[in-house]
Amino acid sequence: MSKKLQRKAIIAISSYQGAIYPDGHKTGLFFVEALHPFEVLTAAGFEVDLASETGTFGFDFNSLQPPFLSGSDKAIYNNPDHPFMVKLAHLKKAEDMKLGEYGVFFASAGHAALYDYPTAEKLQAIASDVWNRGGIVGTVCHGPAILPGVIDSETGKSIVQGRTVTGFMIEGELVFNILGKMREDKVVPIVEAVTAAGGYYSTAMNAFDDYSVTSGRLVSGTNPESGRSTAERIVRVFDSL
Repeated sequence: MSKKLQRKAIIAISSYQGAIYPDGHKTGLFFVEALHPFEVLTAAGFEVDLASETGTFGFDFNSLQPPFLSGSDKAIYNNPDHPFMVKLAHLKKAEDMKLGEYGVFFASAGHAALYDYPTAEKLQAIASDVWNRGGIVGTVCHGPAILPGVIDSETGKSIVQGRTVTGFMIEGELVFNILGKMREDKVVPIVEAVTAAGGYYSTAMNAFDDYSVTSGRLVSGTNPESGRSTAERIVRVFDSL
């Protein structure tokens, strides 16, 4: 089936930029959760677009601190001429993207995803279009927050129903000391969002282990360390269609 799908991917980015951490710092895009999939997909010959619901975004503060940002990733962040940074600087708006073009939809994250992905109807429409044409939907960390709104045209229900998904663990929320704020803001942790939509949640041993899961054409990763392995799974599944 991949012969009928364009080798073209879209990486979704959260547009939420609120201050949610105990020290007052803001959430937003967790940098490597979009960068690493971008690197894997482009290396595998995919044309990759980046888009958010509103065409705007901000960076998650923690994603720009060590150990989450270091080495070559930090060099890319500091290089405005790098192809990834150029695409971020010209981020597209979801409603301006054409349906029918993409073979892969990937939801990057950051805690911000919990706040805007559940109501990001334009991004959800792109993901649903990819899925219903036989393409692959992937998520990482808090990215599964988008899945309840991604609908399988045959069942009329979320594509997560009956499938296994991983995402950021409750233990990780405790490390960031943010679970109380999430409850206060009435945003739903990933394990609860997945199970409420009829999916099965698979967990890593530890909150920051590299862990990813393939469940048919739905591929997911647990945390920032898992973006690369998740994208590698996506490429393998795409090439096997």
